[in-house]
Amino acid sequence: MIKNVLEYLEQTVKRYSNKTAIRTAEKEVTFAELEAGAKKLASFILSKNPGRNKPIPVFLPKSAESIFAFLGVAYSGNFYVPIDITLPAERIEKILTVLEPSLIVSDAENAEKIKKISKAEVLLQEDCDKMEVKEEAIRGVLRRMIDTDPLYVLFTSGSTGMPKGVTISHRSVIDYIEWATAFFAFCEKDVLGNQAPFYFDNSILDIYTMLKTGATLVIIPESLFIFPVKLFRFMMENQVNSIFWVPSALSVVAMHKDMERSELPCLKKVLFCGEVMPTKTLNFWRKLYPNALFANLYGPTEITDVCSCYVVDREFEDDESLPIGFPCNNTDILVLKEDNQEVEAGEIGELCVRGTCLSLGYYGDSEKTAEVFVQNPLNQQYLEKIYKTGDLVKYNGRGELIYVCRKDFQIKHQGHRIELGEIETAVYSLEKIKQCAALYDEGKKQICLFCSVCDEMTEKEVFSELKKKLPQYMLPAKIRIEEGLPLNANGKIDRKLLKTYL
Repeated sequence: MIKNVLEYLEQTVKRYSNKTAIRTAEKEVTFAELEAGAKKLASFILSKNPGRNKPIPVFLPKSAESIFAFLGVAYSGNFYVPIDITLPAERIEKILTVLEPSLIVSDAENAEKIKKISKAEVLLQEDCDKMEVKEEAIRGVLRRMIDTDPLYVLFTSGSTGMPKGVTISHRSVIDYIEWATAFFAFCEKDVLGNQAPFYFDNSILDIYTMLKTGATLVIIPESLFIFPVKLFRFMMENQVNSIFWVPSALSVVAMHKDMERSELPCLKKVLFCGEVMPTKTLNFWRKLYPNALFANLYGPTEITDVCSCYVVDREFEDDESLPIGFPCNNTDILVLKEDNQEVEAGEIGELCVRGTCLSLGYYGDSEKTAEVFVQNPLNQQYLEKIYKTGDLVKYNGRGELIYVCRKDFQIKHQGHRIELGEIETAVYSLEKIKQCAALYDEGKKQICLFCSVCDEMTEKEVFSELKKKLPQYMLPAKIRIEEGLPLNANGKIDRKLLKTYL
């Protein structure tokens, strides 16, 4: 029985010691080097006697060194917290206020910024090279670890302005990776093209699939995503054959006029998650790579990234909604109405999840945890927690789950209940649309639409096309054509920023 994710690394080192584990634009790291570097950092941390199961923030740029740090923290018996080095100091301070760490891992280039914010001791990763591995101490740590120990905390936004730290255990990650690697048949021959930032949960599949299977993880420079031709050249040079990206990244690439002439013959798996995939974008990619596997994955950070999956197995019109499919193995999904009863066919309800995938809650915030991690209302006989996602879904005629929208994307307008996601699906089906976001102006009681277009298209033309697809009460009162919609740090459309434009 596997108790912690470090067993993946140690088993893989025995099989593929000198195989490349991580490749960046600057360097390559073998599995043996990854294990040795992680243990050196763990020895450094243990020399500071931090205790067990303590948060250790990692304040490093996205790099191979970040993964060394994550695993080093885990080897020390503690849990890592990736912090985006580009965050404003005020945001970082709020995160550290929640964590109250005694140690932070950084490097010489970024240490001064974090020292100005925190009084915690900063360990420079460069100093780890001087450390002698304390193998016996590390073995002692591993013997005491259990699978419900926390592995990492990822911070998401909080409605009160205080970030929420989602705490995930080794067991939940093991459960996820066991399913993903088996379901998608990942192996040592796979080359994973990483797009997701390491403080975003999509990166969990990339990192831990690499550790379990011996696949190579290629960290794609973020700058390449605005130059799709260079991006594909980089992926071709590195023989990337599997990707797990947010739909916005796939959409940006699909917009580029030269993409149909780009080639990546080795691409075999295209997975996506994190937001709704525009069906038009999916159809573009499927036309470009007809022999690749395409899968729509769904899940919030609180359930260890993914709880349902749909492998695209049929054709869809540009204005059709793509299913989020069926629950992953060892995961159960309940779709509940407001009276906590399960929905009937065609009814919309809130998607709730039960299973090993559930997080340990929000770090240091039992009140917020209790709001969404609740007793299963269908079971009053014993303790069983479910997570209420806040996402509205329904079943289609095939028994597949269809994502409708966030609870807070459902509006009441002119006496009608409207899902803003339905408006966006209609907009994305228009030929010249690249990106779109439908928002509701509560003050003016108006539906507002922001979009960017491939060719010249006026707001009036967009409105005219939408009249053919939507009822009158769902048509936007205001349409704004932008050169490009702003994206947040995770590569998703930044709806919060767009709200300020209303």
